[in-house]
Amino acid sequence: MSSKERPTLGGTRIKTRKRNIAAPLDPASFADAIVQIYLERGGDLELIAKDVEASDLDFSRYGETFFEVVYTGGRIQLGSTKPEEGERQPYSILNCDASREKILPHVLFIQKIIRRRPFMIKSLENVMQRQLQSLELYEQVDRLKLAIFTALTFTQKLSGLPPENIFSVLLKDSLVAKGTVLGFITDCFREYLVENSFDDLIALLKRAKIEDRLLEFFPMQKRTIEAFSEHFSKAGLAPLVEYNKKKVFEVKLKELKTYLTDQISENADMGEVIESVKQRCKEAKLPDADVVRTVWEALMDAIQWSGKNQQQNINLALRQVKTWGTLLGSFTHTGKLQLELIYTIQTYCYEDAKLMKLFPEIIRALYDQDVLAEDTILFWFRKGSNPKGRQTFVQGLEPFVKWLEEAEEEE
Repeated sequence: MSSKERPTLGGTRIKTRKRNIAAPLDPASFADAIVQIYLERGGDLELIAKDVEASDLDFSRYGETFFEVVYTGGRIQLGSTKPEEGERQPYSILNCDASREKILPHVLFIQKIIRRRPFMIKSLENVMQRQLQSLELYEQVDRLKLAIFTALTFTQKLSGLPPENIFSVLLKDSLVAKGTVLGFITDCFREYLVENSFDDLIALLKRAKIEDRLLEFFPMQKRTIEAFSEHFSKAGLAPLVEYNKKKVFEVKLKELKTYLTDQISENADMGEVIESVKQRCKEAKLPDADVVRTVWEALMDAIQWSGKNQQQNINLALRQVKTWGTLLGSFTHTGKLQLELIYTIQTYCYEDAKLMKLFPEIIRALYDQDVLAEDTILFWFRKGSNPKGRQTFVQGLEPFVKWLEEAEEEE
């Protein structure tokens, strides 16, 4: 090869990289086409649905524009409720009366469209989120329409619509502080309960992951249990008030149980623990029966159980009862609460096979420490209503009861 010749790469092609050339976006023309269908059909949703299904419009690209037309009658400016330029149709959700009878047909119409084009559920979700984020820009009557529509979408179980994504946008501090969010969810819950049970509402709240966050819908200065109860009681949602009280109690009881378990495990001072628990119960207004159950569970949770040695487990449990019996006695000052304690111990021993034979010894130990009165033990023995393992436990306790009765006769 001559020194003047330049080397080449034989057989190699140099390919030019192709660019993805997208068609120009034109949501305005798409919106005009949908508006025209509405106008030609005079707002008849049955006929509009047929025309939409027969059209070759690009719903995958302009799905959100479609739902803006359904919601408001035309396109809206981003971040506002102001209309964009272009023709509008007067048969939208926000142009009808604020009643389920008028809004339900729109929900059923959307349901038909989404069944044919499931991919549009994401577009509906995005538009609903934008509408809810702009709640304060709407008049009260329009917020009511949005609440009714939102409730009906879940009543009709629009396929694939995630409640957690819809309700989560309402928890922004800027929206909550103005109070409009609280009014919206109140109307939404009330409307949902027209055709659904309270259990259905709770299931919806759980799917939306807000069943433990309802108080966060209140402005900060009103974020109290009392304000919650007053608001939803006036709104005719008393079951929600009771449910929230129960949830609050559950959280407080869980915190109490954790505190007690730690204190018992660390062998803290008995008197200080009792005073601290009483103060916590007073502040949280915890029901006495729940406190009794929680103290017992904490007592057992603090035990370092042996994996295999059953007798060792029995000894550990009995020692725990004898050591901390005074703690139990501080919260069983009536016969009714003592009976609640026996039922709690009965259920606990029934559900833990390694403690089935321990029930009589626990009762005897608590009697010796004056935690359980003789009358309470005899009442449970003769008339106790908890069926869990009752026959076995009665047989096990019979010698002790016989001893009590004989001592009573001697006196």
